[in-house]
Amino acid sequence: MFLVSELRKYQKSGRGVLARGRGAGALTLAVISAALGAAVGAAPAAAQTVRQAVQPAQPQTPQEAVAAAREAVNKRQWAQLPPLVSRAKGDPLAMYAEYWLLRYRLNASSVPTPAADLEDFMRRNQGAYLADRLRGDWVLAATRSGDFATARRLGEVVAATDQVKCAQLEAAHLGGQRATPAQAQAVFTPGSACWDLYDQLVADRVLGPQQLIPALRDALEANKRDDARRYAVYVFEPAQLRDYDALMKDPMKWLVRQPRPVKGDMERELVAVALSRLARSDMTPGEAYLRREWEGLPRELKQWVYSQFALVAVLNLDDRSHEWYKHAGDVRMSEYNHAWRVRAALRQPKIDWAWVMKSISQMPASQQAEPVWVYWHARGLQATGHPEQARKQYESIAPGFNFYGQLAAEELGRVITVPARPSPLTDAEIAEARGHAGLQRAVALFKLGWRPEAVPEWNYSLRGMNDRQLMAAAELARQEGIYDRVVNTSERTESEFDFTQRFIAPFEGRVSAQARQISLDPAWVYGLIRQESRFITDARSVVGASGLMQLMPATAKWVAKRIGMTDFQPSRVNEFEVNTILGTNYLNMVLGDLNGSQVLASAGYNAGPGRPRLWRSRLSHPVEGAIFAETIPFTETRLYVKNVLSNATYYAALFTGEPQSLKARLGHIAPQRNERTALP
Repeated sequence: MFLVSELRKYQKSGRGVLARGRGAGALTLAVISAALGAAVGAAPAAAQTVRQAVQPAQPQTPQEAVAAAREAVNKRQWAQLPPLVSRAKGDPLAMYAEYWLLRYRLNASSVPTPAADLEDFMRRNQGAYLADRLRGDWVLAATRSGDFATARRLGEVVAATDQVKCAQLEAAHLGGQRATPAQAQAVFTPGSACWDLYDQLVADRVLGPQQLIPALRDALEANKRDDARRYAVYVFEPAQLRDYDALMKDPMKWLVRQPRPVKGDMERELVAVALSRLARSDMTPGEAYLRREWEGLPRELKQWVYSQFALVAVLNLDDRSHEWYKHAGDVRMSEYNHAWRVRAALRQPKIDWAWVMKSISQMPASQQAEPVWVYWHARGLQATGHPEQARKQYESIAPGFNFYGQLAAEELGRVITVPARPSPLTDAEIAEARGHAGLQRAVALFKLGWRPEAVPEWNYSLRGMNDRQLMAAAELARQEGIYDRVVNTSERTESEFDFTQRFIAPFEGRVSAQARQISLDPAWVYGLIRQESRFITDARSVVGASGLMQLMPATAKWVAKRIGMTDFQPSRVNEFEVNTILGTNYLNMVLGDLNGSQVLASAGYNAGPGRPRLWRSRLSHPVEGAIFAETIPFTETRLYVKNVLSNATYYAALFTGEPQSLKARLGHIAPQRNERTALP
């Protein structure tokens, strides 16, 4: 039975599932300043304590006031904000200080919602990114407090996050515009506002087992245990939920205690969940146990369980996956699993192209339309004697400037070139970009090094621009040395393509010169840097890699010692010369270690040089470089390798002026014994 009794405790009312009462109101800046001084402990969201700090020196200029306001926000020193907002007036970024204060007031539990001041800010800054963002913040705060009428009144949020979309849908639903399952699923991303939406729609019986059981299965497949537990609360009765918790701890221990036959749909679903978990812990004995003990499980459940065994197998490059996917039949699967079913087929010594095409045809329509699956479906048509149909599919994706667009063009007998440059930008077009208020703010933010604020400000400013305006904005970014925005902005054009922007090669040839010194392909190096850092010299990844070529500290130290860089200091790793010398030398070492294959070396640079050795050793036969790249188990590395090689092909065309071949660059990968590498 489908119950909602285990939803978090709520009192159902006309205002929604949760009793979230907080009145609206407005306070002037002067009054709120006093309130903040008296109640500095109040904090947005869950935070309820504030660290008091020694008062800093008073800022002397409006720009210093904005910077001080940002520091105060980072230190949660909310009482310092009101005077800083006043001092910031006149600076191009003054609205940021005001936004930070208003956002605090909006979320602080100690004061009423400052509706009048919020409205005034959005009116004065109409069309600006922060006005739109504040509107979204207000929608979230309003729905959190149960003020759904305000959330509806606020109207469209142009750059709405999924959480804002969920809040808006819940508000509309409670206002009489009953939501549909499709609408909810289209906006849902795990987060507080989206879970609130689902709580409401489950309580109102808009969402039921038909939507929630697939969501539970997908969360389990992705090993998102917290999300899966939320879905389990929706789906199972209390006693069943206790069984769910037990089987998640020890699936086999739970399974052997179950009576046969299992009665009840939800009880059988629990058995399927437990069996699917065996794939993660004991794949080989688990599959044997499934065949031996659970033959009587309903067909659909058994097929789904096999889809989970197949996925775990293929991610370990275990060729049993192909057969297990066949056992899965036409069961409903996640898009991720659909993709891996095709990849498993591509790894076979003799590819069953009919099965490849059938597997692609079972994907959702939107997934089938992705260039990767259009390409492999066309390959299937070509291999099974349907060249004209294959040609039409290749033609549909060949104009795309991407990995599979390039491969499709080559299947049509074309070579890879760069499009003719558009007519030069005029001074007036560039001046228009430089005078754009949003772009001006973004440039100012970039100059301060405030990338978290600068990037969304820049991107928001590009809305509605035509190709010429986008190219002018990209040129502005180039002139300001903001190279990642050159690439990002240029990639948005639809009919005019300037590859000197889209595949910018900055630093006056110094990267190419360094590559040539060690006989490394400059186009490949640029293709890799474009993917690694987008030419941000001080880029730093979440795992600690830094600089233009994203070097890990230990790797940088090891390479410096290996090449005799006696003056190396870890603090210098972001310096252009140091980073490119170390990065190109390390890339060259990885290339030599992996038999000169740019496919393998790109994978090794991203995932570590030992991993492509392992993946290569799991091959049973030589494969196309495209198949090897497409079947890399790590999503990040798979996308990385395809992008790097695609980038390199375009850079080679730009640098040489000669037609290029991505297929030739990819080559073939042959199986080879996995031996330990000496490289870090």
